[in-house]
Amino acid sequence: MSEFRIGISGWRYAPWRKNFYPEGLTQARELYFASRSVNSIEINGSFYALQTPERYQNWHDDTPDDFVFSVKAPRFITHIRRLKDVEHPVANFFASGVLQLKKKLGPILWQFPPSFKFDAELFESFLQLLPSTAKEAATAVQKYRDDFENPTRQGQRLRHCVEIRNKTFMEPAFMDLLRQFNVAFVVADSAGRFPYGEDMTSDFVYMRLHGDTELYKSGYTDEALDRWFERMQIWSRGSQPKDAKLIAEYKPKEAVKERDVFCYFDNTDKLWAPYDARKILARLDLLKDLPAEPGQLMEE
Repeated sequence: MSEFRIGISGWRYAPWRKNFYPEGLTQARELYFASRSVNSIEINGSFYALQTPERYQNWHDDTPDDFVFSVKAPRFITHIRRLKDVEHPVANFFASGVLQLKKKLGPILWQFPPSFKFDAELFESFLQLLPSTAKEAATAVQKYRDDFENPTRQGQRLRHCVEIRNKTFMEPAFMDLLRQFNVAFVVADSAGRFPYGEDMTSDFVYMRLHGDTELYKSGYTDEALDRWFERMQIWSRGSQPKDAKLIAEYKPKEAVKERDVFCYFDNTDKLWAPYDARKILARLDLLKDLPAEPGQLMEE
């Protein structure tokens, strides 16, 4: 059956304290609390700087056994190098400790800036660098560091997804390229600020919901959440909604029976994200009770 992972982008936000996070909860226990409130979290700190193996290991150890992280790849590759000469930086990213998440490692998100335009040759070269297994990732790292050891199962699958923000990507050639490498096109709701499409290019779905009416600031009404929930269910069954906004009409050679769904709420400014995520989890009958009181959390 399809797996549903519904969560939040990041977990350390000052406005969430004494709101989503109960008063008295220490910052050191925020991940503990958040990871028991939703069943997946997108790691955002990795976008701004390389993390460390110790930090990834701590995140692994601080979360439930059935928890999954998605990881946002470094902007150094996507925004600064802009995919030019990035073989070594990609290897450095995997050397930084991502694989320490082991079975809790979900999709890796590659987000591109609004000024980055589609270049088919450049993008294909980039996609060719992305490892599809932990073994391939370790091999890429060992090209530059012969002392690197893979901490996870050699055959563990690695999933990748791409979020774009420039309209030049909205063409069939780009969708075909993603399908060739089984990379997911991110369904990103940004209140109309960025290009939007619902093409399925992989065997999983990756959604980022940035705000219904105002980018990063607005929550989702129950009606809007119902609409997204219905779409998640349809996508999970390998189908498309009748009103799906498609960049390219596509008929796969073989019917897709099911897709895993990853959905992250990133509307943090007004404290909506964790509550919207939990409403979707409730619709899926996956909602768990919030963790214990802060005093108990600090004593564990």
